[in-house]
Parts: sequence; structure tokens; C-alpha cells
Amino acid sequence: MEESPIPGKRKTPEEVEVGDTPHQESALKRRNLTRTCVHEKVSVACLERNESVLVSAHTSAGKTAVAEYAIAMAFRDKQRVIYTSPLKALSNQKYRELHQEFQDVGLMTGDVTLSPNASCLVMTTEILRGMLFRGSEILKEVAWVIFDEIHYMKDRERGVVWEESIIFLPPEIKMVFLSATMSNATEFAEWICHLHKQPCHVVYTDFRPTPLQHYVFPMGGAGLYLVVDENEQFKEDNFMKLQDTFTKQKVGDGNKSSNGKGGGRIAKAGNRLVVLTYTRL
Repeated sequence: MEESPIPGKRKTPEEVEVGDTPHQESALKRRNLTRTCVHEKVSVACLERNESVLVSAHTSAGKTAVAEYAIAMAFRDKQRVIYTSPLKALSNQKYRELHQEFQDVGLMTGDVTLSPNASCLVMTTEILRGMLFRGSEILKEVAWVIFDEIHYMKDRERGVVWEESIIFLPPEIKMVFLSATMSNATEFAEWICHLHKQPCHVVYTDFRPTPLQHYVFPMGGAGLYLVVDENEQFKEDNFMKLQDTFTKQKVGDGNKSSNGKGGGRIAKAGNRLVVLTYTRL
């Protein structure tokens, strides 16, 4: 196990302080590390010990800050880092964000290649797998690989791409896994430990900084019905209106069936609805 770049005694996650962050380049320092969440500090401590970490957190809960910290560390130590995402559109978006933050960032999606010699390369996971299969020289300079949306590994069709990419990564490369939800996080981390013979920490939080709003849209109805607000309060009035809509739909369907060619039979059909969940940013 490689020693942390912090001089002196290796620190536990709880002992990490603001002064331990990479100088100037650190995205977390510019955002005031003293105000970050505990799971971010724990993740940063794992990175500073040069150990892989899986961060499972809700939207806007700080996963991006952890990834940016890993990138800042690579820049500080004159190393290269790869950031992977499951979709070309997400790769393009992440490239713009990271380029604005760090400048020395390239993009490789198959359709577009920008600054392939940059210290930080953003690419789709398929591109990374192709580089591993070809034995690309770039990987000899890479210290960290960041896997965004790692829960895509459970996809029946594309999950093998993530699995093969992780399996064929050189053992000296450390990994950062980002996931909104991952039910088998501990099992996944144990697999990484067994596969690459290195620690892999699981950092989980159920903290949700962006509250959810739950709406129901009945097919053929007049509009959306808010049934659970951002404070997790059940909206009984709206729910009663929704029930009235369903009742009217059933009566209407029954009248249509009795007046049609069905010989008076009433067709039994379930209520058609669409459940929408919004995140307030």
C-alpha cells in the first residue's frame, strides 16, 4: 500500500483537516471544505491514503466534489486521470464542466477526440475498455480512474463493459466509483479488494440535499396532482381529487361499453396513470 502524500503519521478519515487538501487546484478547498458533508471528508481521506473508494449518495450530495478532488490530486502529483461516464452526452457535459474547472482536460467518445494528451481524459466506458484491450500506452501514466454511474454495471446488455474494464485495469491504478444508489455496495467493494488486492472503501449517505416531489398524472385527466411534497408531506386534498378523476373515468368507460357493440358488457380495465418524481434543484 502506498503512503499518503501527507507527511508524518497517516491520518484516519476523522482527522483530515482543511490544510490537508491539494494546494490551489483543489475544488473542495475553493468550495470551503469546512462546510462539506461528513461523507465527502471521509472520501477525501481515503483518496489521500491512495486507496479506492465507492461513494453512494443521492443527487447533489457531493459525489462530483469527490471526483474533482481525485483529479486535483492527480494534477498535484503530475499524474494522469481518466473519468468515464456511460453516455456520450454525459461525457460531453462532464468535459465542459471539468475543462472549465481544470483546463487541462481532453475528451474521447468515439465521435469526438479533443486534447488526447491532456492530464485528465473524459471518455465513455466503452472507450476505456477498448484502450485496455489494445494495451494503450496512456494507461501507463494513469494513477486514477473515475467510474461515474457505476450502477450501470447491473445493466444486462452493457454491464459487461464495466465489468471487463474493471477486471483488466492494471492493479496499480486506483479507482473512484460514483453511484446514486447501489444496493450491493459492500459486496461490490469486496469484489474489488479480491480482484485487485487493494482496499476499497464504501462511503454511503442517505442525505438528500435536493428534495423530491411526487406527482401523479392520470391518463386522460386534467393535469398533474402533487401527492407528496418536498417535505415528504402527503397531500390528502390532491389525492382525493385524483380519486374523483379515477371514479369519473370508470363511469365514462362503463357508459361507453354499455352503448357499444359489446352487448351491454362492461369492460374491466385498470386505471392508467403516470407517476412522476421531480428533484427540485
